[in-house]
Amino acid sequence: MRKIRVILSLACFAVAASMFFGMYFQVNAKSNDKQISEGIYIESIYIGGMSQEEAEATLAEYISELNNKKITFTAGDRQLDFVASELGISVANNDIVKEAMAVGKTGSLLTRYKDLRDLKHGDLVLDLDIRIDSEVVTSLLNDNISKIDTKAVNNSLRRENGEFIYVEGTTGISVNVGPSVALIEEYISDEWNRDDAVIELSAQIVEPKGSEAELAQVKDLLGGYHTNFKTSVAARITNINVATSRINGTVLYPGDEFSVNETILYRNKENGYEKAGSYEGGQTVQTYGGGVCQVSTTLYNAVILSELEITDRRSHSMTVAYVPLSMDAMIADGIQDFKFKNNTEYPIYLEGYTEGKDLYFNIYGVETRPANRTIEFESVVISSQDPGTTFVAAELPVGTVTQTQSKHIGYKTQLWKIVKEDGVVVSRDLFNTSSYKSSPKVLAIGIATDNENLRWAIYNAIATGDAATISSALYAVSPEAAAAVMQ
Repeated sequence: MRKIRVILSLACFAVAASMFFGMYFQVNAKSNDKQISEGIYIESIYIGGMSQEEAEATLAEYISELNNKKITFTAGDRQLDFVASELGISVANNDIVKEAMAVGKTGSLLTRYKDLRDLKHGDLVLDLDIRIDSEVVTSLLNDNISKIDTKAVNNSLRRENGEFIYVEGTTGISVNVGPSVALIEEYISDEWNRDDAVIELSAQIVEPKGSEAELAQVKDLLGGYHTNFKTSVAARITNINVATSRINGTVLYPGDEFSVNETILYRNKENGYEKAGSYEGGQTVQTYGGGVCQVSTTLYNAVILSELEITDRRSHSMTVAYVPLSMDAMIADGIQDFKFKNNTEYPIYLEGYTEGKDLYFNIYGVETRPANRTIEFESVVISSQDPGTTFVAAELPVGTVTQTQSKHIGYKTQLWKIVKEDGVVVSRDLFNTSSYKSSPKVLAIGIATDNENLRWAIYNAIATGDAATISSALYAVSPEAAAAVMQ
């Protein structure tokens, strides 16, 4: 019996050895260490029978084609078009060619045999792990967000022939950048079919403010004011009209803040403004938009009469002639704004227009103040400073006297708000304080003459800064010039 068992064991060993060596020769016969086994793909590209270098070159070409695929982001009816390379795409499993090369060549003999047998009965497809650079995509969206975000246009009003007409607004779309990047990342990693793609961004619909019923309540005049610009030159009149037209028709909902600078736009030629006189550094200079401060000032007075909340206001550097002291509101591009907030519980409507040489602003809303209550404002001068006249020598003919700058008296002032009920004062409160710089009248005195003695006599008189001395020196040459100095 023992001999039979030994013979059987030897027979089994012989069979196993025969199978092992058969498998060994079969595996080695079907595999080549320098070539990828037949039947292997990387996604849609066949790399079976290729060397590692050939497969890597083929893969690089494939990835280059992927980089040129069009990727479109959409939000509502807006879209942004890019190519995949702009998303910073990369292959996470960049050793995929080595992985393919290892199929049927690594592991145990049994494993290699099984791999090759599986390939004989079906193809092996290896997938690329493609990812985006989330920081690159975030920056890409932020840089282009204005092209796809759509601001809601609030329901509004238009005033024609003394009547309000309802104007329906439109919805807007606001893109959520963070969630959108996550959606793009997930799509490229898990869903992209390697063709041109359309990805819908994460966005929310922004409904317009207000309703027809809410706006229908706007009927009452809360406050109105007008100023005159009859002495203005044509360019200044143009600037007043341009700025006023941009403010006219504005609807502010409860809590909304209004900025004059943002509304009338930057003062330059492209925005319709012309050069006209304005204050700068205590002097009158020619700048684009000269005159728009009269617009902000007129609006300021309508606002304070409406008792809206002032959030940003400053007086001019020097006095203006079209309103009492402390009742002005200066604006300057990038320097000073006039802002106020709708602190009522209802929408308000800003009406601005010019008629002849008068500028008007009216503010409409819902009047909630008692009918027997009235308000008024009183300007009070605390102190003043007369800068006098400054005389300068100029290369003009002797006897010439030219005014090159007007006088502005300096003031410190207060504005008081007075509330009356049935005509009786019930409160008197300090509303604002303002300071205005002084600026002298400047007279240029001509000293150009062939008579050197006369030239120096007048020059020395000007150097004294005394009007009587200068007038005396000029009298023999021109009594009219002498009189002009004393005015």
